[in-house]
Amino acid sequence: MTNTTPKALPTIDPQRCTGCGWCIAVCPPHVLSLQVLGTGPWGPKCSTLHDAPGCTGCALCAVRCPFDAIRMVRVAATQAR
Repeated sequence: MTNTTPKALPTIDPQRCTGCGWCIAVCPPHVLSLQVLGTGPWGPKCSTLHDAPGCTGCALCAVRCPFDAIRMVRVAATQAR
């Protein structure tokens, strides 16, 4: 049986994200990480959702973000896989 219950996943706006890491620190299932933008190992960073199925949709990341860079977007649970 397929679960089609809607789920909210964080969508990060790279134009607003400063890579401060507050969203990562507050995420209970640890499904967010910082990615370096560009080709080198150093440089500006942006938060990214690396494990959508593991996300609980709690929205703590969006609430904690001081730059309003994270929006919760409702998707079908089957799309989150």
